[in-house]
Amino acid sequence: MPRPKKCRMVDTVPGVRLFKPQGIPARQLEEIYLPFEGYESLRLADLEGLRHDEAAERMKISRQTFGRILSEARKAVTEAIVKGLVLRIEGGEYRMNDSGVAHPAACNFPEASVRDSDRKRQGDKKEMHKIAVSSESPDLDGPVDPRFGRAAGFVIVDPDTMANEYVENSASQGMAQGAGIQTAELMTRHGVGVVLTGYVGPKAFQALSAVGIKIGQNLEDLSVRQALEKYKNGQVSMAETPNRGGGGRR
Repeated sequence: MPRPKKCRMVDTVPGVRLFKPQGIPARQLEEIYLPFEGYESLRLADLEGLRHDEAAERMKISRQTFGRILSEARKAVTEAIVKGLVLRIEGGEYRMNDSGVAHPAACNFPEASVRDSDRKRQGDKKEMHKIAVSSESPDLDGPVDPRFGRAAGFVIVDPDTMANEYVENSASQGMAQGAGIQTAELMTRHGVGVVLTGYVGPKAFQALSAVGIKIGQNLEDLSVRQALEKYKNGQVSMAETPNRGGGGRR
């Protein structure tokens, strides 16, 4: 049996989680991923200047494991700089050290570890070119959901093959705030380059634009199929500003 991974303790997560070359839209670039434990290893070793054994103790892992995580993190950052890739910090296997003192027993509980299997592993790259239409049902002939952030789900289409899948957006349904940002992250994970919907609020618009996702708005009176056909015929203008003010539930 493979040896179980030790819990990687992380003191903080970055406030900024995406970096890209200046002047090039993110949609034209490949992405490389840096997990949170990789970010933490860089912070401890290269910013705080800790020795490997000291940093390993902070993360509650072996010195050898720390050295490997740090090496992979440095490689990801270097590749992003040298090749001009988008560097996205997200996912991984870690536990937040909220109290400032790691409690080893906490790592024995399943909920203590964050495991993001839906996201790309460190060093993986992804092109964002799919089309997502907010939809009230999985059916292509169903109506476009007018809401972006709180849409029931999205029909996601690969324009190269026209293959489509329906992705539920249930995680955002009960959120008091931040639903638009949560949904924008869902789009990113599925390689979406264009969103077709009804209304988009300012925070969601900013989150989508930050990663180069184009936005087509005011399509709430169409079916999903009609919205796709209208986009393919060049009849959908890409928005430059959100069409829903702050404070709404979109």
